[in-house]
Amino acid sequence: MSESDDLRGVKESRRRKRRRSLLLLLLTGVLVFAAAAGGLYYALRPVTLRIAVGPPESDDQKLIQAMAESFDRERKGVRLSPIVTETATKSVALLGASNADLAVARGDLQMPGDAEAVVIVRKNVVVLWSSPPAKHSKKQAAAKIKAIDDLEGHRVGVIGKTPANVALLRMILTESGVVADKVAVTQFGTDQIEELARDPNLDAFMTVGPVDSKITAEALAATTRARGQPKFLPIDVSEAIALKHPLYESEEIPGSVFNANPAWPDDKVETISVSHLIVARKPLSETTVASLAKQVLADRQLLAREVPGAAHIKKPDTDKDAALTVHRGAAAYIEGTERTFLDRYGDYFWFSLLLLSGLGSAGAWLRQYLKRDEREEVTELRARIMAMISKVRTAQTSEELLVMQREVDAIIRDTLDCHDDDAIDEEDLAAFGLVLELFDHAVADRRAALAGSTPEPTRLRALPTNAAPSQHP
Repeated sequence: MSESDDLRGVKESRRRKRRRSLLLLLLTGVLVFAAAAGGLYYALRPVTLRIAVGPPESDDQKLIQAMAESFDRERKGVRLSPIVTETATKSVALLGASNADLAVARGDLQMPGDAEAVVIVRKNVVVLWSSPPAKHSKKQAAAKIKAIDDLEGHRVGVIGKTPANVALLRMILTESGVVADKVAVTQFGTDQIEELARDPNLDAFMTVGPVDSKITAEALAATTRARGQPKFLPIDVSEAIALKHPLYESEEIPGSVFNANPAWPDDKVETISVSHLIVARKPLSETTVASLAKQVLADRQLLAREVPGAAHIKKPDTDKDAALTVHRGAAAYIEGTERTFLDRYGDYFWFSLLLLSGLGSAGAWLRQYLKRDEREEVTELRARIMAMISKVRTAQTSEELLVMQREVDAIIRDTLDCHDDDAIDEEDLAAFGLVLELFDHAVADRRAALAGSTPEPTRLRALPTNAAPSQHP
């Protein structure tokens, strides 16, 4: 095998190595792009939150189900997966056990330590009233109940079997100066309103719900049919209760709010309210909660077409001294400090750009590193031509000059191959052309000297950049 064949074999091996390295670099770039695309998809994918709500068929459950269906239908960024429980207390328990991301519950329930408000579903007001004894009853004392102070020694029927209602009544009695233990309480389910109205042992009644509660209206109508006109019992100490117990607020029941004939009450009635909320665990993503709050508040009018109670949805109080802390995501949306997409993921974009820039620099360095042998080879070839210039000046025959010219032609061919492979740049190629011109001058001068005549001007060769060099004659 000739020296020229060996050289071509070495060069072909270098090219294969360079191609493998460039392929590896390309594969790395594809993987980085795929990782960036995957990260973007992960950041923008819909998030599904588990929300505990109960009891079944309650207004809360219907509202959350309507929300879940609306968010799915509209392809919102946050979706809901309802978990129906028997009571709101059990919903809160699921939240505390991390078996739910959200829960719907009254603000005065025993909340987990990391539970924070997202939105207010509605405000529940306490409605207390008394009625004359049931017809055909020998009991007359109930007719004398005209204020909360008169409840001592009597029995109150409470609609709703949650312990929170009984605890709320006892707190109201205590703050009103009534010994709570001297007031008996009987609880009834929301499906036991007629039974409550006909119970002869009851002297007064209590509901906790929104002002336009259908249950409250039905209970008032039922007790009126069974006993007579209701007497509403105002909570005169509502402001004091609100000061001592921040979870409650002083409210007024508007006159004639309960549709009946005649409308009740005759005049506004002082009472207290408690918020019914969607609460989330504090570790839940700020971005996710902000998106959820935005969706719920933006869609409440649309939801109200399906579930009338959705019209009561409102923003929670974001004051730092609020009784129940608002989740930082909901607060950011309400206060207009929500971070934009670039705020949230800008650092990742900059990191990706830096990474891609670094990969580009690494690729350029790798290419230069892989071609270092060819650059060194070109330098050696140029040095060989410089050495041959000295030999040309001492050549004794034209045959020696021809052999050296053929060798230079091979060097030119190898140099152009290196240029095509981007192993040398234009400046190096120009320097090589200058050396080649010196060689051509030296050959022409020596031929003239050997012929014993004055040398004629010769056309100097221009080194092509994309074509192989021509052979010397």
